[in-house]
Amino acid sequence: MIGTLSKQQTDVLIGLMLGDGHLEHDGYRGTRLQVKQSEEKKEYVFWLYSQFAHMTKTPPQQRKDTGQWYFGTRFFEILENIRKMFYVDRKKVLPSNIADIFDSPLTLAVWFMDDGRLDYRAKSHYAYHISTDSFTESEVRRLQALLLERFGIVAKTYLSLCRGKRYPKLYIGKEGRDLFTKTVAPYMLPCFEYKVPPIHRVYFDPSETTRRAPSAHMRVGMMI
Repeated sequence: MIGTLSKQQTDVLIGLMLGDGHLEHDGYRGTRLQVKQSEEKKEYVFWLYSQFAHMTKTPPQQRKDTGQWYFGTRFFEILENIRKMFYVDRKKVLPSNIADIFDSPLTLAVWFMDDGRLDYRAKSHYAYHISTDSFTESEVRRLQALLLERFGIVAKTYLSLCRGKRYPKLYIGKEGRDLFTKTVAPYMLPCFEYKVPPIHRVYFDPSETTRRAPSAHMRVGMMI
């Protein structure tokens, strides 16, 4: 199937691919999106499903052994185009045109919901970390520069040691945390409110994510 993606679907997909998203190639011309999350992220799985429901055959299912919720789309050529941007020889890379396709706060919010965490100590400190283990240090520095250029968010790249290997990650501290919160919080789902300090949860706007969830019957931009 060929198909096209709406801008909103593309924004969500780019956020997923910067995070834990996985695109599986069928060995021919098509690719499908696969999503799986823990029981605690069930709301997130169903929200993602609502974005791509018309591209799937079945709604999210729960595994009996692990309790995980999962779904997968059918195979589409348009998803193969995205996969080719993010994978070279089966290794995830940062697309050379990332500045052209990463221009939405929705993308940033999806990426953070997928791979971000809050470092919080009441009355004394809060900061954000985004795991970018799949990318090289130079690629993460490009993302750091893009956050500043596109959203005005100041971030830093640092190396984290894990099992004898150093992985690059993004750190958003005092200089960028408030703007980052105001940028992503309106797009975040309630199940992720623990990733934002309590005093800043006033920025949450459930209507934003609800409004951005098209019904399963919509055929936004699809030509099959």
